[in-house]
Amino acid sequence: MSRRPVRSAASTLRAAVPALAVLLPVVLSGCAPAGSPDAGTRSGTATGSGTKPAGAITIFAAASLKQTFTELAHTFEAEHPGTTVTLSFAGSSDLASQINQGAPVDVFASADTANMQKVQGAGLTDGTPEDFATNTLAIAVPPGNPAKVASLQDLARPGIKLVTCARQVPCGAATAKVAEAARVALSPVSEENAVTDVLGKVTSGEADAGLVYGTDIKAAGTKVAGVQFPEAGSAVNTYPIAGVANGRNRATAQAFVDLVTGPEGQKVLAAAGFGPGGSGPGNSDPGSSCPANPSPGSK
Repeated sequence: MSRRPVRSAASTLRAAVPALAVLLPVVLSGCAPAGSPDAGTRSGTATGSGTKPAGAITIFAAASLKQTFTELAHTFEAEHPGTTVTLSFAGSSDLASQINQGAPVDVFASADTANMQKVQGAGLTDGTPEDFATNTLAIAVPPGNPAKVASLQDLARPGIKLVTCARQVPCGAATAKVAEAARVALSPVSEENAVTDVLGKVTSGEADAGLVYGTDIKAAGTKVAGVQFPEAGSAVNTYPIAGVANGRNRATAQAFVDLVTGPEGQKVLAAAGFGPGGSGPGNSDPGSSCPANPSPGSK
């Protein structure tokens, strides 16, 4: 799938970074010489080789990061003139598989630790991955909540058209975990490979409800309403990020990682509803990533 340029120098970018067949690509284009391969320091400072971030990098990121990483990529390019950031979004399991198969990529941001461990286990992470965010599930329903879904248990009612993520996708693994913890047998009519696809089924009216992240509901605005449920706290997803060992521009990749994990990136993530990195079921607020929508069941 070809990438859609945000600025005008897309042809230069395509010459520098081969197109990848990944889901939901977003390209933020610029034009500059290739950057230094040496590891960098914090974003906005010179790298270890004395060279500031420059050149093109490709980021593979979980689909639930589309809004925040698009904003951060624009910020990164503005702070470092001469850099180009290409973003490709898909399910973390698909992205991890592509990296392990040799896809040219500089940074990987996963929606769970399991898929990052697949890449790390193959010796393809540049250093130790850093946890930068957390997220929890919520129930997405159409505006007005016509099926009157008010709890996780309601998703098991006969006739409810439920859509979830496939189990190999982080949101699907979280769904299985919360259902098991609550002893609720879910029978989705469809299992999707990305959380954004689940949300799409709800917004299109093809589903009465979908299990997605609270951040996805918040980003969707008035297109859906959200129902929070206490069992979500039993499956808090931790998001790690790391440079990729065979990346072409390790200095600039590290600078982007530092932006995400630093104060500026954390502010953007928090505004989108993500919890802080490094927290988990024992020390995070289960509702921290859910939007402050009133329960649709009360409408």
